[in-house]
Amino acid sequence: MARALRSIAWLGLRYGGTQGLRLASNLILTRILFPEAFGLMALVAMVTTGLSLFSDIGLGPAISQNPRGDDPDFLDTAWAMQVVRGIGLWLATCLLALPVAQFYGEPDLALYLPIAGFAIAINGLVPTKVQSAHRHLLLGRLTVLELIAQAVGIAGMVLLAVYTRSVVALVIGGILQETARLFLMNLALPGHRNRFRWNRELAAELIRFGKWIFLSTGLWFITIQGDRLILGRFLSLELLGLYNIGYFLASFPTLMGQSVAHGLMIPIYRDRPAHASRENFRKQRLLRLALTGGVAALSIVMALIGPALVQFLYDDRYLTSGEIVTLMACAMVPATLSMTYDQAALAAGDSRSYFIYALVRAATQTGLILTGISWYGLFGAIAAIGLTHIATYPALVWLARRHRVWDPVADLCFAVPAGALCALALHLHWPKVAALIGVLS
Repeated sequence: MARALRSIAWLGLRYGGTQGLRLASNLILTRILFPEAFGLMALVAMVTTGLSLFSDIGLGPAISQNPRGDDPDFLDTAWAMQVVRGIGLWLATCLLALPVAQFYGEPDLALYLPIAGFAIAINGLVPTKVQSAHRHLLLGRLTVLELIAQAVGIAGMVLLAVYTRSVVALVIGGILQETARLFLMNLALPGHRNRFRWNRELAAELIRFGKWIFLSTGLWFITIQGDRLILGRFLSLELLGLYNIGYFLASFPTLMGQSVAHGLMIPIYRDRPAHASRENFRKQRLLRLALTGGVAALSIVMALIGPALVQFLYDDRYLTSGEIVTLMACAMVPATLSMTYDQAALAAGDSRSYFIYALVRAATQTGLILTGISWYGLFGAIAAIGLTHIATYPALVWLARRHRVWDPVADLCFAVPAGALCALALHLHWPKVAALIGVLS
């Protein structure tokens, strides 16, 4: 438990530091660039993230949960697969650049996407020392190195933005960050030094585990980027940029909680199964309540202060993002329930059940967003994100019961006060939030 609490602190620091640096760069760049630039960058990020997730075979979870996760042959084979995947993704980005530019009617995407894809190729070279640090919950030095790499990328991004006044600064900043990260992880992180090696048996084992992860992460892309995939066709580039800023502020607590849970829960479920003893179950209940309760509380605070925060941080061109923050933060609260349960399946090597839950969630969210935006505009699309997690809770319970980690008492203790506080936040800001109904341009 002490190791878990230290890991929570480091994971929280890393995510908080990452988002703090992003916010600082966001505040600077919004004064240098124009709202349309952030809409264009949202489309670039959507494509590159989509390619990364649609090709993910779960090498990180495999190293975390596999008994051979410290075997040099296993690590080198996983790294070789990662390198090949990174190069393949860069080539795929180059091939898709022109069709995507034509689909969204933005010719600049044909130039920016191949540049952004090169960052994915660099990321493929990052050593498996990173996954090993997560496997053993040794996250202190890793956190510091990640933040340094991000700071390097942001500094380069800001300098380029001042010089070029163009979206190209945001794209090249990603390459600078991945280059710095590759250098720092090889130089300063302890662990096995990878070399290109291919063990057919180990590769087959990784593929068997990863085939369901491959499908699940494709569905995960639909869950976390599907809103922008759909809204990119309905909203103007300026409004998409405002939505992206609002989403960034509102999703900070939930994405931080997911980052902590994904780095923490697999080792905990692996080493201390909830069903092994009443004490394990009790400690996991306390951990779950602390994590979900803390994240939900931060989300509700964001819902309450959203419009005032945007007015304080940004100029008048970005005020619409405040209403988006309030509604999106409330929509994110139900998502905290799934932060810990879904990792139990991966810890047990049950990637198939994880895929089934991801499929239900992605299909439900896509249908609800399309329905919501058709009936209620931007308001309906955002509300659909929250309704998705409520509608798919039975599927989450199925997965949790399958691995004997479901805790209905903790869920009920979380849901009642969280729901009441979300209703309060929406009531206080209702005139502004309701103005999003029907907004599409």
